[in-house]
Amino acid sequence: MSPLSRSSHALVTGGGRGIGLAISAALSKAGATVTVLGRNRATLDQAVSSGAAQFAAVTDVADQASVKSAIAEAAARQPIDILIANAGAAESAPFGRSDAALFQRMIDVNFMGVVHATQAVLPGMIERRRGRIVAVASTAGLKGYAYVSAYSAAKHAVIGLVRSLALETAKSGVTVNAVCPGFTETDLLEGSIENIIKKTGRSRDEAIAELSKHNPQGRLVAPSEVADTVLWLCGEGAAAITGQAIAVAGGEV
Repeated sequence: MSPLSRSSHALVTGGGRGIGLAISAALSKAGATVTVLGRNRATLDQAVSSGAAQFAAVTDVADQASVKSAIAEAAARQPIDILIANAGAAESAPFGRSDAALFQRMIDVNFMGVVHATQAVLPGMIERRRGRIVAVASTAGLKGYAYVSAYSAAKHAVIGLVRSLALETAKSGVTVNAVCPGFTETDLLEGSIENIIKKTGRSRDEAIAELSKHNPQGRLVAPSEVADTVLWLCGEGAAAITGQAIAVAGGEV
């Protein structure tokens, strides 16, 4: 893929840690100007000081007004060419104990967060006939997992949005895709590991092995592997790739 230029402005939600930070660093290294959004000022500032991003703003993706304001400010500084809708959260519970509030939380962050950010950037992209939108979904958007029905439902919704929006924007110069990581070595996964340890009494190594067995390669995915896939989708060579949900999961799906 040809390097991105500083004239390319990439905005990454949830860009202060985990997969989002890896994507931000990859985009910045490739030459883009990167703005990261997130809820934690300290992690955002660290992303900027490390060179993974050039700008940052504190934003809750579940809050449409907050997202709209932050993105408008970023776009005023430089039009946004690339959106990586990465921010997400995961909670686990048996379906019988998954109340409406849990489902709403998962939808608000994992699905509506993508909707809010996309609605804020898309008009400008269509006007300039140039843009890349990549949603970071999950293998949980392509298959089911026990005890995360709300999370999985939200991620399935993201895939549906991507496929539909790609058709609407097919002739606009904008592409819309999703990447679907399997279990990935991030802070978010730590919650799942701790949950397994707490509920089963297994050791940390045993808990990691329990998650790794989903991957036919027998390992966790590295954030950099997800970032490399996103980077390719943002390049000129991926202009014909739209409406896709690309699994980064060692053959799991």
